Amino acid sequence: MSRQRRQRGEHGSVISVKDLWFSWPKSSVATLDIKDLCVDRGEHLFVMGPSGSGKTTLLGLLSGIALPQQGRVTILGQDTAAISTGARDRFRADHIGYIFQMFNLIPYLTIVENVMLPCHFSQLRRKNALRQSQDLECEALRLLAHLHLDDKQLLNRPVVELSVGQQQRVAAARALIGSPELLIADEPTSSLDSDHQQAFIRLLFEECSLSGTTLVFVSHDTSLASLFHRSVKLDEINRITPPRNTQKGGLA
Repeated sequence: MSRQRRQRGEHGSVISVKDLWFSWPKSSVATLDIKDLCVDRGEHLFVMGPSGSGKTTLLGLLSGIALPQQGRVTILGQDTAAISTGARDRFRADHIGYIFQMFNLIPYLTIVENVMLPCHFSQLRRKNALRQSQDLECEALRLLAHLHLDDKQLLNRPVVELSVGQQQRVAAARALIGSPELLIADEPTSSLDSDHQQAFIRLLFEECSLSGTTLVFVSHDTSLASLFHRSVKLDEINRITPPRNTQKGGLA
């Protein structure tokens, strides 16, 4: 499918953004002004931009954490502004996996308990996980093994004792459990060297392809772009260039 058709948007797209305008409260400067962005089902999209360019803000809008002042963000056919805060939370829990830049693993839970966590907040993802394995623990172990974390001694360690790369893969398994339709990854490889970055991304692709999950991956590292189906420079689709190194409301 051509890029031109993607930009127009089509029925069945996982993400459709139209005439989006976003500014943080009390800010005199807008952060995002995006006319059109469409992401197809099963696509692996790379969004690149420097720190402070609005990448994390865009991900907040795509996940329904934030809402645009103007325009529309439609995820899996759902206009995020058309439902209540509680409904958006449930929608996100059911349909969106999120790999945070700092991973946000729960230190007092085991590795397997961290991976299973989304299934305690979403009956849909729990049901999907149990289609793959006989119980949630088996499914968590299956995902961890696919991400090369199957050492039994390692699995008994607290997550705080894991290396950055290991924590990253635990965070990926947590985001992938229950086969969410959309996976959002916010600079998850920023602490890794080039070889480990590419190895992790390829593992992520494999898991997304197995479950049919659409991937939106953001990074400032342009060298990763060639690995993806399609890449977008945020400063080319955002008609406003935010001030560098400016953060509003905790998102950048």
